[in-house]
Amino acid sequence: MAKSINPVFLRFFVPLIESLNHLGGSGIPSEVIDLAIEKLEISESEQEETLKSGGSKVRNQAMFARLYLVKAGYISSSQKGVWSLTEKARKEGLTREQAKLIIQEQRKKFSDARKTKISDDVDNEEISVADSQDDIELLDILKDLPPDGFERICQRLLRESGFQEVKVTGKSGDGGIDGYGVLQVNPLVSFNVLFQCKRFKGSVSPSIIRDFRGAMQGRADKGIIITTGTFTAESKKEARRDGAPPIELVDGDKLVEMFQTLELGVIPKTVYEIEDSFFDDFRGAI
Repeated sequence: MAKSINPVFLRFFVPLIESLNHLGGSGIPSEVIDLAIEKLEISESEQEETLKSGGSKVRNQAMFARLYLVKAGYISSSQKGVWSLTEKARKEGLTREQAKLIIQEQRKKFSDARKTKISDDVDNEEISVADSQDDIELLDILKDLPPDGFERICQRLLRESGFQEVKVTGKSGDGGIDGYGVLQVNPLVSFNVLFQCKRFKGSVSPSIIRDFRGAMQGRADKGIIITTGTFTAESKKEARRDGAPPIELVDGDKLVEMFQTLELGVIPKTVYEIEDSFFDDFRGAI
């Protein structure tokens, strides 16, 4: 008898489709996953669980579900990383039973291609399908920096991003404030900004957001929290809470993206992927 298809990431299939529908058919990965987590009512404590690599277990599960949905033709991605529903997803929708069939079919294809057994439980996977090995290596380097080194590299990152007068305070007991700077929007408008740097392997909790906001009170127009970890869905809500000073959140993925965009400590390279269909016209006889 065939083994039941019920991996832990199965729970994300339908919520991801529903979340994309709710967002108008497309969205950036973080907002789609946040909405799916909210729909599934995943607890704060579970969101804080990490893989051995330091990535979020819950978000890794969502990325695995998305991988299968892409292979099955339900979700597509643009070069900018935006997820969108395909015409198939819009017309047919998706049920949990259909999701099980997708897993079964795709695993067979993966297995035939790799000649290896695919794990039934995403918790056994050690790296996120969302990350390249280079991204993981860069994040590991940042996590291994000493506290003052991480603060200084964040200072450099903010300077490269257009901030002026960026200073690292080097103080403890200051409500988590590690530095400050000025963002000059135009010759007439500028913002005083406070920032906090956290070398986390797990998730930043809402209480850290609240404490940082309390330390900001009356001292800055805006705050930034930079972490090598992740933010829970509740943390993101707290950062955007109405009537409170806004706090920008930079997680590990965004941090890596900023280093790559600014070419800071990284050297760009070109990678070519074979487009197998191009050669089909040349495989047959004339």
